[in-house]
Amino acid sequence: MRRSFILVTAVFLSLTFLSMQAIAQVDRIVIAAGTDEDKALTVIGNEQDPQKKLAMYEEFVQKFSANPAAVAYGDWQISQAYQASGDLTKALDYGDKALVGSPHNLDILVSQASIAQQLKNNAKIMDYAAKGGQVCQSIAKQPKPDGMSDEEFAKNINDEKTAAQSNCDFLETSGFNAIAGENDPKARMAEIEQFTPAFPDSKFGDQVSNYAMYTLGPGQLNDQARLVAYGEKILATNPNSPTALLLLANYYGDDSKPGSVAKAITYSEKLIEVSKADAPDADKAHKIYAGVGHNTIGFADLKQEKTAAAITELKAAAELLKGQEDQQYARALYGLGFAYGKLNKLTEARDVLTQAAAIQSPWQSMSKDLLAKVNGARAKGK
Repeated sequence: MRRSFILVTAVFLSLTFLSMQAIAQVDRIVIAAGTDEDKALTVIGNEQDPQKKLAMYEEFVQKFSANPAAVAYGDWQISQAYQASGDLTKALDYGDKALVGSPHNLDILVSQASIAQQLKNNAKIMDYAAKGGQVCQSIAKQPKPDGMSDEEFAKNINDEKTAAQSNCDFLETSGFNAIAGENDPKARMAEIEQFTPAFPDSKFGDQVSNYAMYTLGPGQLNDQARLVAYGEKILATNPNSPTALLLLANYYGDDSKPGSVAKAITYSEKLIEVSKADAPDADKAHKIYAGVGHNTIGFADLKQEKTAAAITELKAAAELLKGQEDQQYARALYGLGFAYGKLNKLTEARDVLTQAAAIQSPWQSMSKDLLAKVNGARAKGK
């Protein structure tokens, strides 16, 4: 094609434009062949000198200021010219002007995201990525036009998704990389909250959730209420998210409010279910998820004086976590030692606590203290 702009939904001030908008969710700039705008662009396209071409595009935008499609395309070309010359600030500014005339244009959003990447401006990268994600989602949500068959409509949707896929993938990856490269916790969390609704089924979903938990956790923003709200928001769009289930199970497992124990068990049971740790192809991560779920239920049972049930859960946790995750494995062993001690099974308590005491973890000191008490009780028993 002569010009890259004949790729993506016309912004015509005409009945044709209005009828197309009823079915189109992605903006595509089209300049009708044979028009004055088209002729002017042909002349500009033949110019080889970059500076002259830039001046011609600026004149083009002024001359055809009443045509939104022409203005959007002209501003976009000016943006790309400034990007090529290294003036990234002007490139970004003109790209934003182009988006005013064609706000749902994935090609322009991709162009803007790439400029923002060069500027290392994570906030702007995420702005463009989030807007693009919403456009990508809208393709499948557009209503079927009257008179169009279901088969034809489904084909049109599939074709549009295929055409947009590379742009959608680029914007999704750009958004995730902005989150991963953000050093400021407040900014990172703001970016996460933009990314999540824009890409609800993202291939980076678990990683983004992990960033959210880290960012809102004690080492960073320490905002437990916001952490829980984030987990619940994730589950609203993806009820089987192991990361969100883990987050909420842990939170309610540590919470002392009435009803929290029941919530911890509910989330943990769901976590165990979706982890499918007993499947032949279960990987390390899913075994850890299930192990933590059993751990949380086991400690919840201990809180409720259900000692025998706790032992069953904690043994399952230990089996899954051994050799996989030392911190949670040590937690399971300590819980087992405590439960065995309550039932006066001192030999079993000694065995698991000896293992727990040898693992560097937050449970190591408590395991050593409890082991000493168990050994003292055993000595008295003799």
